Amino acid sequence: MTTASTNASRIPLTRNRLYTDEERARRDSTKWTLVQGLLAPFQFVVFLISLVLVLRYLWTGAGYELASLSIVIKTGVLLVIMVTGAIWEKVVFGQYLFAHAFFWEDVFSFAVIALHLLYVFALSGGWYEPTQLMYIALAAYATYVINAGQFVWKLRLARLDAEGRA
Repeated sequence: MTTASTNASRIPLTRNRLYTDEERARRDSTKWTLVQGLLAPFQFVVFLISLVLVLRYLWTGAGYELASLSIVIKTGVLLVIMVTGAIWEKVVFGQYLFAHAFFWEDVFSFAVIALHLLYVFALSGGWYEPTQLMYIALAAYATYVINAGQFVWKLRLARLDAEGRA
């Protein structure tokens, strides 16, 4: 925990550190940090392409198969990043998921995964009409955007913490 005060108000500001010094050292030395750093933007690009294809189908009725394939690919990339992220958490924090620093991000990740997998199972089981499936995908994508925002916020906090200690 760090403490600072503002010049204007002299009210102490208390903030929990995202990483201990040991966790930061493990984070900086593991190859899994690079893996996550490469997979996250790749997943975002896959998401953007798929989102365009899904919206195109919903607006025009064309390209259902391509949109569906893109959602399945996005789901696969999501599962890969979840597994590699769990390995990263194990290396850095000593547990595969729900480490103190990323607890709520991990919790919300399961909602993201559940909606993506609902789409895949509904698609393969023929449970819904194509338009309904696309709306499930959009719900999955909305949760993904929120979850990605959670992680980006944590990266920002980590950067600010590192700058504050430099």
